[in-house]
Amino acid sequence: MQGWSKFEIPDMVMMDILSKLPVKSLARFRCVCKPWSSSFRTPDFITKHHQNNLTDNNLNLLLKRCHGNTRNDIHYFSALSTEKGGNFSVTENIHLPFFENCWYAPVVSGPCNGLLCLHDAGKAALWNPSTREFKILPQSSVNRPPSIDSTRFGCLGFGFDSVTDDYKVVRFVTNYFNENEDEGLQADWIHQVELYSLKSDSWKEISVPEAHPYGSPLFNNYVNGFYYWQATGNSNYLILSFDMANEKFSTLPLPNFGGSLAQYYLQLLDFNGSLGAIVYPREGTEKSIDLWVMNGSWTRQFSIESVSGVERPLGFWKNGELFLESSNHELVLFDPATRELKNLGIHAYRNTMKLIVYVESLVPINGTSEQEERIIRRQAGDASNRH
Repeated sequence: MQGWSKFEIPDMVMMDILSKLPVKSLARFRCVCKPWSSSFRTPDFITKHHQNNLTDNNLNLLLKRCHGNTRNDIHYFSALSTEKGGNFSVTENIHLPFFENCWYAPVVSGPCNGLLCLHDAGKAALWNPSTREFKILPQSSVNRPPSIDSTRFGCLGFGFDSVTDDYKVVRFVTNYFNENEDEGLQADWIHQVELYSLKSDSWKEISVPEAHPYGSPLFNNYVNGFYYWQATGNSNYLILSFDMANEKFSTLPLPNFGGSLAQYYLQLLDFNGSLGAIVYPREGTEKSIDLWVMNGSWTRQFSIESVSGVERPLGFWKNGELFLESSNHELVLFDPATRELKNLGIHAYRNTMKLIVYVESLVPINGTSEQEERIIRRQAGDASNRH
């Protein structure tokens, strides 16, 4: 047509446009041309894509759950719709065969830049649910003390070292043995801490802190280069932190919330880039929920009073809404502004729900595809998904 002239979009502008697209679209566009495919793998594009998702608040939801409490009941993940009007319905269910023989598995650490660390006992893996890449971590090469009877793998933390551009996993190990005075053994366990580096794809031993962590995270405990655990030290309850860059431990006090851990649950979390702590009663089905935030010292950010028929909080959503597990062990969404409690119709066995809120990421983990690891994704509504 006359009056039209051919023009080309500069590469920089094109890459800026493409960096705003979802991972699923970028996977298709890899086939358009080799330069595009190569560009999608560069650190600059990966970072820009992730930052765009953070800026636009493009959140995704995975729900880990189980329908029973025996070794025959497999834990799995459900992807939830986040589109407006989608009512957070289940779009697909995801089964991970690598963890099928583990009870209550896998425990989830993260997300960190869109990546998750999954673990149970001595088994651990990294997973990018956006690119569907899965990496089984190698067995630890750390030497164990002599004459031990058993080794148990405990709390684990996962995070990013921005100094070396490396993803790291820190894991606590307890070695048990029978007391034997003839061999000079005075205790019945020895603690170790080991650190995995994705760059080197190997483990090493690091110093054991004086405080010892406990419990499984309900929320994401990684915040801006640090991972946090609840811990005990010198007969006191406190918070243990690990700096992913300098690989050192330090401690923080718990917030002074006016009660005891015998009466209240306290769960750590990333709240808008700061360390937070949610506190709620252990007993009763009418819960008041307090959020504390650490900014040099602990301050109470807000309180939600007397929410009826709920068991525990599971995570925050875009506009301050709070996902909760109801007393009937269903997923509900609570709006603190209107106090509306909306049942989403998704059920699980009690205390097996964990909600993972993450943004899409192209970060590679040097693993293999989900298909190669026999990870199964089934669309919701398939008859094989009803149990």
